[in-house]
Amino acid sequence: MKDYRAIEVTQSGQVATIRLRSLTELFKLDPPADPHMDIPLALEELRSDNSVRVIVITGEADGEFLVPPSLEYYKSGRATSRLANPNGAWNVGTGIVRTHQMMTEIEKPIIAKVNGDAIGFGQSILFSADFVIARDDAVVADGHLSMGDVVASDGTRTGTPFGVAPGDGAGALIPLFMTPPLAKEYMMLSRSLSTKELAEARIINRAVPIADLDEVTNDFVDGLLRRSAFALAWTKRLLNRHVATQLNQTLDAGVAYEFLNLAQIAHTGLDGDPSTLG
Repeated sequence: MKDYRAIEVTQSGQVATIRLRSLTELFKLDPPADPHMDIPLALEELRSDNSVRVIVITGEADGEFLVPPSLEYYKSGRATSRLANPNGAWNVGTGIVRTHQMMTEIEKPIIAKVNGDAIGFGQSILFSADFVIARDDAVVADGHLSMGDVVASDGTRTGTPFGVAPGDGAGALIPLFMTPPLAKEYMMLSRSLSTKELAEARIINRAVPIADLDEVTNDFVDGLLRRSAFALAWTKRLLNRHVATQLNQTLDAGVAYEFLNLAQIAHTGLDGDPSTLG
């Protein structure tokens, strides 16, 4: 297996685990490491490895599935200067598209083992997985229109202090899980939800105490491994046709709109004050 900077990939028996490293730490590296690019590359490798039947995606850091850096990162201008240039936009944009394409098309079931907050791209990975097993005190939020008001479980304000269109897949995926009014409240007003609320609404599979997370995830893994590999693979492809159609219709537009927003911000110095939009 290739060595990745933004993720760690391990295998135990017929189960591969992808651990997402903290974005706060990854973006301190020079050059920054980027999970948008590493995740689809790893999935491509795992897709052709017939010794792997189930994939688990989880966070490496305690209490964090995947969350954006703090507000200071975005206020420094590093984010917009990276993402508003053609090279940065290309790498991140194509990485986002390929991540969701691979998660949808790969024949092997993917379990999101949500060991902590899933905000921004982390939330999009959660909703792109086939099964979601989460600790019951984690925060899930989109954050693109939060104006810096999303608060993680540890009290840290995270995400962008300005508003951008959701280009990381959430704009395509959330309408599959929520009614239009609730999807708009969740995304346009950036309402944070707990994994417990999502489980009670039957949007995710389980929300359990952190002490039970491993056991419940392993129960799902064991159940999948007891099924016929070929039948399971074709069933996933069958059930994901509507997901693939939705992504094909909207994902590219979301990526384009977000990067157009970021280019505007980089050019005008927009600080998130709605009154400056004329």
